[in-house]
Amino acid sequence: MATEAPFARWAQRVEAVLEQTLPTAETAPQRLHAAMRHATLGGGKRIRPLLVYAAGSLFGTDERWLDAPATAVEMIHAYSLVHDDLPAMDDDALRRGKPTVHVAFDEATAILAGDALQTQAFSLLAEAPVSAELRVAWLRSLASASGVSGMCGGQALDVDATGQLQSLAQLERMHALKTGALIRASVRMGALAGTVDEGTLQVLDGFAQALGLAFQVRDDILDVESSSEALGKTAGKDAAQAKSTYPALLGMEGAKAKLKELDGVMQDALSPFGQRATALWALGKLAIHRTH
Repeated sequence: MATEAPFARWAQRVEAVLEQTLPTAETAPQRLHAAMRHATLGGGKRIRPLLVYAAGSLFGTDERWLDAPATAVEMIHAYSLVHDDLPAMDDDALRRGKPTVHVAFDEATAILAGDALQTQAFSLLAEAPVSAELRVAWLRSLASASGVSGMCGGQALDVDATGQLQSLAQLERMHALKTGALIRASVRMGALAGTVDEGTLQVLDGFAQALGLAFQVRDDILDVESSSEALGKTAGKDAAQAKSTYPALLGMEGAKAKLKELDGVMQDALSPFGQRATALWALGKLAIHRTH
């Protein structure tokens, strides 16, 4: 696939900025710094930072100006996983094919590592070498997507719904916040770095909303059909925790039909951009067809 080369390059850029930005494990407090690096380096699909670069590429934006938002959104995602894996949340022992942070270190260090990654993400954006107007727009987008009206709000709804049967509308709202908000912010931050009007942002929001939902539907399917070894995290957790999922509510065939529907929504949203949207289109396909 022609888009594989930029994806690999973009992932390498994020890894390099993370390596440079995160405090070294040799300086105090060493345990906290080591936990932050354990949570972020050398693993993960990097979908969110790839979306930042892909959206920026629509407008010919220099990749250097996208490094800060791409890395910041990955730090926010990593922090959310650290906290999501804690015993008080999903109580998971495996993430990205290695022990979760609270298992590799301890619960207190995991909480602090998540907190530190979150604040470092915003520091990175605040110090980005771009205009003050763009920094504020990035900060506003990421803060909204991370807080009570986004990821944290969705996680709260997820915790409240454990063991309860949700309606399809409730499930979609929960995942629009928990998963979709950060994906939407990733696309928006990349686009904001270029010359973009509000109408175009709304079109890209529609693509990102469908992508976020598709990512979650595929996640639910893989939780049933795949293994812990293939996923790099514990499979079968949704059923074990009696959580509502798309396969549970729609049946497996219904969930796969939902994916096909969302694929069409994404294609329609990107069609006005033509070949410029090749990278975004490929990431949409990845969300639907990924195996882990």
